[in-house]
Amino acid sequence: MKTQAPLFRLTEIFYSIQGEGLYAGVPAVFVRLAGCQMACEFCDTVFAEKFKMTAPQILAEIKKYPARTVVITGGEPAEQPLGELIKFLISEGLKVHVETNGSVYFDGSGAENITVSPKKYVDARMLDAAHVIKILVNRETDLEDLKKYFQYFSPSRLLYLQPQDNKQENIDLCVKIIKQNPFLRLSLQTHKFVKIP
Repeated sequence: MKTQAPLFRLTEIFYSIQGEGLYAGVPAVFVRLAGCQMACEFCDTVFAEKFKMTAPQILAEIKKYPARTVVITGGEPAEQPLGELIKFLISEGLKVHVETNGSVYFDGSGAENITVSPKKYVDARMLDAAHVIKILVNRETDLEDLKKYFQYFSPSRLLYLQPQDNKQENIDLCVKIIKQNPFLRLSLQTHKFVKIP
């Protein structure tokens, strides 16, 4: 009996330029999977389900664009069969990047980049698997709590601080922390500054 291919719940697929983190400036096709159980009050992302697709249908949409880098994001993409989608897209010759809050463990084998941005809860296995840990910072950030992520820094795992909403007070706080801890990096949402959709 043939197993039915999973249907992925999506919000959108679009072509743009990565605006933040390690690969800022890189053209990529963004595959935004729908849904996130955390639903953080400060989240600036719309991730309601708008349509469903199989992995081959997603691939067909990606192939409409010239970039070979795909960013799978959300919502929280790991609430769906993310490992299967990653493996399928890699098998088709694509470079796969994943943006996740790290709350749900998934097999990201072969992904060129996994960025974990911890929120209310994070699975420690995802911090170990991350290439980048990106932490949102605002006035309410507990600096002592922030330090627990410092142990995950290594030559192969970078730690970024990202000021919430690009507010100057949050940028100033990030700069202060980074100057005190020079292994950290600053991630600005450059796509918002230059109005790239």
